[in-house]
Amino acid sequence: MIIQGKYQFQPELPFIPGGECAGVVEEVGAAVTRWKVGDEVIHSGGSGSFCEEIVVNELAVLPKPPALSFEAAAGITITYLTSYHALVQRANIQPGETLLVLGAAGGVGSTAVELGKALGATVIAAASSDDKLALCTELGADHVINYSNESLKDRVKELTGGAGVDVVYDPVGGDFSEPAVRSMGWNGRYLVIGFASGPIPSIPLNLTLLKGCSIVGVFWGRFTMEEPELHLANIDTLWQWFEEGKIKPVITDLFPIEEYEGAYAAMMERRAKGKVILTF
Repeated sequence: MIIQGKYQFQPELPFIPGGECAGVVEEVGAAVTRWKVGDEVIHSGGSGSFCEEIVVNELAVLPKPPALSFEAAAGITITYLTSYHALVQRANIQPGETLLVLGAAGGVGSTAVELGKALGATVIAAASSDDKLALCTELGADHVINYSNESLKDRVKELTGGAGVDVVYDPVGGDFSEPAVRSMGWNGRYLVIGFASGPIPSIPLNLTLLKGCSIVGVFWGRFTMEEPELHLANIDTLWQWFEEGKIKPVITDLFPIEEYEGAYAAMMERRAKGKVILTF
């Protein structure tokens, strides 16, 4: 969406795309104390990662989990940390609750499925094709819904015995948002993650009154600045889970940088599952 000029924050032109990367430290500034040449690290920023070398602030760098390859590590910061913050701090999801994930085979959606299971929830994964839903099943989803040919609201009602879901994780927006809100149970929490489909939805607020539910915004980038200590605690938890094998990044598409147009097309045509990674 940044490349299209549709994201809520836009870098000044010209700019280098790419929100995160993994690699090896080649040089450090004279005042740098946290890192040394040869360290394996990952970086997350608003842009600038689609290049062979990048200069960043030492505070914007994290250690690469040793258990992960560079390809896997290049795509973990934004997706996993967004989903963990959403589910734990924003939704306060509890073991035994039911979580509905829209866009469940995408970059953030797939991590929400995986983390939802790790946190003890019953996970309903919704996506646009059976192929994508097969991936969700591999990630541990308890139930799947193909919203290209099934009614989201009716299937959720069937799967929950009419009770509705406790938490909705929505990175899609558009036409799927209102049916998702209608699928919520009493005291439910609807997580606004993003608008991958393009249109920003309009939700009838009487639904929140009738269901006693909450619409909760999730802005991971600002959270890291407003609550840095809690952000670092989240990193510690997730990095431990990576080491334990409790969670594992899904990388379904690797493209050499020379084929970046193919990577972009895979996302725009909704063919991508998990993270799409460029290699150098």
